[in-house]
Amino acid sequence: MNTEFVIQSSEAESMAQSLNLPSVIHLLPHLVQSAQSLARPSISNFHVAAVGLGSDGRVFIGVNLEFPGVPLHHSVHAEQFLLTNLAVNNCPRLLYLAVSAAPCGHCRQFFQELRHSSSLQILITNPDQKVNFDFNPLSQILPNPFGPHDLLDQEHPLLLEEHNNGLDLLPYNDDHNHDLNKLGNGYCKKYDFDETLLKNSALEAANNSHSPYSGCPSGIALMDCEGKVYKGSYVESAAYNPSLGPVQAALVAYVAGGGGGYERIVAVVLVEKEESKVRQEDTARLLLKAVSPKCEFRVYFCDSIENGSLKIAG
Repeated sequence: MNTEFVIQSSEAESMAQSLNLPSVIHLLPHLVQSAQSLARPSISNFHVAAVGLGSDGRVFIGVNLEFPGVPLHHSVHAEQFLLTNLAVNNCPRLLYLAVSAAPCGHCRQFFQELRHSSSLQILITNPDQKVNFDFNPLSQILPNPFGPHDLLDQEHPLLLEEHNNGLDLLPYNDDHNHDLNKLGNGYCKKYDFDETLLKNSALEAANNSHSPYSGCPSGIALMDCEGKVYKGSYVESAAYNPSLGPVQAALVAYVAGGGGGYERIVAVVLVEKEESKVRQEDTARLLLKAVSPKCEFRVYFCDSIENGSLKIAG
């Protein structure tokens, strides 16, 4: 865990006290400007930061990520980074956040995937003015929302809530990857490739995928040159387009975990359903080729387990 992106509750309280602030909530806008330096906006050069308070007292940082050579819609918004950071660190709820710029409509919609999203408190900072503490609920900047409540039953797990998609790997993946390796971006021999670890990590990410609208869960596991593994789960939006792909989610985990430059990524495994309506393989390959062209990329297929046996897609 990188302390630049996650501040423990005790440390956050100490920071608030040192600034003579009445609570950690008031600390959030103070952290926004410095957090902007962590952004990676290599196309726009527009640094965005979102600083949030989780229900467990920890403070989380989110920043925008852009990737040269791929379409702009593959970028990660600071608010998406923030929510993925909470998910990676098992925080069940976001209560407050301060942002360096007003959340775009894309991100306001993405927040709708949270339980009790309308009560989420948001503060938009202004570096040219004195720090203010004027938090307002999401419902004020997103009236008449469309969200999970329009498509799902009330019991369905939402973003940041526990998911278990009941997936296991299909038995015939080896032949598929024999062909894929011929199409790979290249190989890096500076690490020990732990295929089982990456497969299991990507499967775990797929099982935690929030994909209730398409029914096409997927997950990615990245390995760096030191053998560290970072996971990312596909996250859908009720409005579809603001969804976040598993490779972007894994890159968020990589950055938040202190992974360094993308060229240090040496192996990637994607787990997804075969011949599903939503496929991540080609998109992941495109993005990985742009950020780490020498990494090894493999895909494994999965499907649902029913009554203790594997249900083979048919």
